[in-house]
Amino acid sequence: MIDRRAFLAAAGLSSGTWNARLRAAQRPSGKLASLRTKAIAFDAFAIVDATPVATRAEALFEGKGMALMNAWRTRQFEYTWLRTLGGSYVDFWHVTQEALSFAAHSLNLPMDEGALDSLMQTYRELKAWDDARPALEALRDAGIRMAFLSNFTAAMLDAPIANSGLQDFFEAHLTTDRVHAFKPDRRAYEMGTHAFRARPEEMVFCAAAGWDAAGAKWFGYRTFWLNRGGQPEEALGVRADAVGARMADLLKFVLAS
Repeated sequence: MIDRRAFLAAAGLSSGTWNARLRAAQRPSGKLASLRTKAIAFDAFAIVDATPVATRAEALFEGKGMALMNAWRTRQFEYTWLRTLGGSYVDFWHVTQEALSFAAHSLNLPMDEGALDSLMQTYRELKAWDDARPALEALRDAGIRMAFLSNFTAAMLDAPIANSGLQDFFEAHLTTDRVHAFKPDRRAYEMGTHAFRARPEEMVFCAAAGWDAAGAKWFGYRTFWLNRGGQPEEALGVRADAVGARMADLLKFVLAS
């Protein structure tokens, strides 16, 4: 946990500037009334730290954990896209199990039921990134509504949020289970505009992956790519409106608009 002064410094805001913005936000004619951003839809991995999954993979398969994670993540999202295109939807928990089984088999790793259950259980033990709470508090104080718009099931979202005590920040989960179509299908992104009754340009979609940022831009969202890992930009003909490595960067982008 960092204190308020340290967080404001990280966000590039002085205490005076921040207090002035909040005072204006509390007046009908002030900042809140004129904020361009009415709501933020988050991909799960923008808030949830999934690195413990890789840690457990390495503990179970010493020296091969990274190879397993790379194969697993790749197949995980390939399966979501294939199932959406093929009209054969199953939820993300099921997809994740399928992808893990395939990845282990492709690497000739002995993935017995105990190892599979241990890796899957890690998803229920995840927590939020350390920088999530102070930024979420600032966004809530500015009157901005927030929800997850994610491939995750509701249970997969509930666990890390409860583990981190962040239940009060988010509205009902916009999981792709509602529309039976994974991102980047337009039906998935459209959940945000319906839930918040807002136009895409009145919202920000906070992506954790380059392909998801591209999908959100194709849909029409103002998009912030929370690129924690410093990944290269996708060559898909669109760019996020802003890119940052920390939640403080998202906060700065939203409050500046």
